Amino acid sequence: LSPVALMQSLLARCAALEPRLKAWVTLDPNGAMEAAVQRESELMRDGPRGPLHGVPVGIKDIYNTKDMRTTCCSPIYADYVPDHDATAVALLKKAGAIIMGKTVTTQFACGDPSPTVNPWNALHTPGGSSSGSAVGAATGMFPASLGTQTGGSVLRPAAYNGVVGLKPTFGRISRFGVYPVSWTLDTMGTFTRTVEDAAIMLTVMAGPDIKDGHTSHREALDYTRAIGSQKTPPRIGVLRTFFFERCNDEVRRHTDAVVENLRSAGAIVSDVEIPVDFDTVLAAQRLLMSVEAAAVHEENFRTRADDFAPIVRELIEMGMITPGVAYVQAQRVRKRFRREMEQAIQGFDVLLTPSTPAAAPRSLSTTGDPMFQSPWTTCGLPTITLPSGLNGDGLPLGIQLAGAPFDEERLLAAAKWCEDVLEFTLTPVD
Repeated sequence: LSPVALMQSLLARCAALEPRLKAWVTLDPNGAMEAAVQRESELMRDGPRGPLHGVPVGIKDIYNTKDMRTTCCSPIYADYVPDHDATAVALLKKAGAIIMGKTVTTQFACGDPSPTVNPWNALHTPGGSSSGSAVGAATGMFPASLGTQTGGSVLRPAAYNGVVGLKPTFGRISRFGVYPVSWTLDTMGTFTRTVEDAAIMLTVMAGPDIKDGHTSHREALDYTRAIGSQKTPPRIGVLRTFFFERCNDEVRRHTDAVVENLRSAGAIVSDVEIPVDFDTVLAAQRLLMSVEAAAVHEENFRTRADDFAPIVRELIEMGMITPGVAYVQAQRVRKRFRREMEQAIQGFDVLLTPSTPAAAPRSLSTTGDPMFQSPWTTCGLPTITLPSGLNGDGLPLGIQLAGAPFDEERLLAAAKWCEDVLEFTLTPVD
């Protein structure tokens, strides 16, 4: 399939679906077609730039994009056009990807719902904050997209919309050029239809960046090689503490059925119970997010507080009155929890939980509860969600796998094995 033919097909799909789904802040059909023509010419003349040559990608609208608006879905930045690309965007372009445009985010990647519509049922939230990136991937507007996660902003909307969502280890992908929420939590992530595509995206973007001091200097691998590396069934620890207690009965039964399916296929499955107070971890995550968000937005909030949406405003105000002692204690909770989870995963390839406590809520005043993703964001471990079925109302359900820090290779290998066993892909009816 030529880059031009692919782009023509996807732009036609966007034109048909966008009026209803509202996944885009900025869609640049002319620029996208020009890039597709250029990529096709390059392909015929010189061969591919890289593994994403001619592949259209959607970019969450908090990533800087040179010569294209980056609004954060806020009136404060409604006309802001950066003079540089975020490192992740630059690496995608270097690999041959085509930036179609900027996808809708909740304002400043926080909790206020966006206008994006859940393609499975318009009365249910699509999740957030990476709403447009998830919906666009689910409905075939593009093969892959970028999101970010400070609490649950990649894996939750991925699960609600029935796609693969990957959040690598904190520090695996550079955050340079991405508008921050929380410096110690923000993690870059992807939305794709398959685990293999997630591995390709990670391979392109992973690695140290001198412009982001939080990126790790650990070696980044060719993660596509991991896809077929699971020669024996994986060792799966089913983490029942907290997760199976807080999900609804339907999700619990569904996840148990998935676990039995994986066990029958040969996976070595054991239940895991750990003495961790997850409510304390969630409270620490929220406190860290609020204090650091207050620092990020301090100047704009002082002069333009009325331009902040209600939930963002509440988050900032809470951060401004939080004592420094409480912030330090929350950081201690985060570091202790990371050690506990690193110990819990020893002896397993992955830990397994439900992706979300329930399917997408029937409400447009919420983006859903991030409680099943926030612990992993807090400790920085890599996680991936896979679609695994539908609930009784025809809404997607998923399983969440967590791996050891900086062991995305093993996480992706186990995820691909599970994906092959489940043989489950989801596409909403147009």
